[in-house]
Amino acid sequence: MFAGLSAFPLTPLNHKGVDEQAFVRLIERSVSAGVDSIGALGSTGSYAYLSRDERAKVARLAVEHADRVPVMVSIGATSTAEVLHLAEDAQQAGVSAVLLAPVSYQKLTADEVFTLYETVSRHLSVPMCVYDNPNTTHFEFSDDLYVRVAQLPHVASIKIPNLSADPQTTRARLEAIRALLPAHITLGAAGDLAAATVLTQGGDVWYSVIAGLFPQIPVAITRAAQNGNVAEAQALSAGLEPLWVFFRKHGSVRVVAAAAELLGLASAPCLPLPLHALAGDERQQLAGVLDRLGLHA
Repeated sequence: MFAGLSAFPLTPLNHKGVDEQAFVRLIERSVSAGVDSIGALGSTGSYAYLSRDERAKVARLAVEHADRVPVMVSIGATSTAEVLHLAEDAQQAGVSAVLLAPVSYQKLTADEVFTLYETVSRHLSVPMCVYDNPNTTHFEFSDDLYVRVAQLPHVASIKIPNLSADPQTTRARLEAIRALLPAHITLGAAGDLAAATVLTQGGDVWYSVIAGLFPQIPVAITRAAQNGNVAEAQALSAGLEPLWVFFRKHGSVRVVAAAAELLGLASAPCLPLPLHALAGDERQQLAGVLDRLGLHA
């Protein structure tokens, strides 16, 4: 479950709510390309903006259309009570794992975050991936907290932010973390831009935004890394630099949403308000990049 390439698709919306047809199409694209798992309702999947019923529906759709590819869904929410409800819904949908970031309105302390994971772990029957995502939660795990949380039942992977594209730096960071944790805990890349480096320098899994829309190249990067072909993996990632430029400037979700709309894979607008996909000149520039890179529907 927590190895290789995990594709994190959008949850496209339309005027009725979740665009089920568009979401299923994205799931099927990733499955057909040969991804190792699906990460539905991640940050790119707009989980924080959806109701409990909508999230339960998306979890069921992902499992039903993943064709035996393991599905993980996010259960993050601002209250522990809601997280537990979401965990129950996800497990009833038949997911293979859950993803949990410490979402909160008030900034959390390390003890509060540990208590969250400790509480949730007692109510799970499936593995859990710990999502350290300070850009959205405004909470950053310390290595000591990684160690505490990794001892809990069902914790199986950590999605690590802000890993470097420099190979030596990334290898040293991964080795330092791995030395602190139980052997069964896998380590994964939370960002697409450095993922090729992470996979070739000791990382186990790429939790990928781009694989949720354009899975073929991420699959090729992952397989090259798994086969020890560092140069090929890095070259394929470098070939996407025109797209990475947009990711750095605007964040991945707005870029991927605009790309999905441009290619007819989702209706416009597909993001939950107040979020907006790229518009105007930047949208047209993105269309040109997609065309030059051969990223088509």
